Amino acid sequence: MALNHVAGKNKGKIMLYALSTCGWCKKTKGLLNELGVEYDYTDVDLLKGAEQEAVIKEITKYNPDCNFPTMVINSQKCIIGFKEDDIREALK
Repeated sequence: MALNHVAGKNKGKIMLYALSTCGWCKKTKGLLNELGVEYDYTDVDLLKGAEQEAVIKEITKYNPDCNFPTMVINSQKCIIGFKEDDIREALK
């Protein structure tokens, strides 16, 4: 999977599944950048074929509806959509 890494403060393993054209995904990335946390993300719509299918399968483990953005923290907590308060609380 093609991951993009953003350096910052370590608040656990943060993985953001996003779409390149999604405004809420851009807002989520902006919030993570504002908070200065380290995270990885992938724009799922830019992946192709088997790689995209594998990522969608992975997302549905946490979010069966496969909405975007989907953020997974430490492979345990999942935040779906741009929920600023939830994101800020989870990354204190």
